[in-house]
Amino acid sequence: MLENLGQQALINLLSHLFFIGITFFALQALNFEKLIRANKVFQARLLYILLTIVIGSAASNFFLDYLYWSRQLQLLF
Repeated sequence: MLENLGQQALINLLSHLFFIGITFFALQALNFEKLIRANKVFQARLLYILLTIVIGSAASNFFLDYLYWSRQLQLLF
C-alpha cells in the first residue's frame, strides 16, 4: 500500500512539473511588454511565474482527476 502511495506521489509531482513547463512555454507566445509599467520588471517576472504555476497546476489537477476517475470506472461493473 505504501508503495502505491509513493507511485501516486511521483506521478503527481511529474505531472505538475510537466504541465507547468508546458504552460511556461505557451505563455512565451504572449507579449507582456505592453502591459508592464516602466521600472516594474521584477513584479512582472513574479506575476509571470505565478501565472505559470497557477495555470499549470490547474491543468495538471484536471489531468490527474481525469486519470483517477477513469481508474474508478472499473468499479461500476
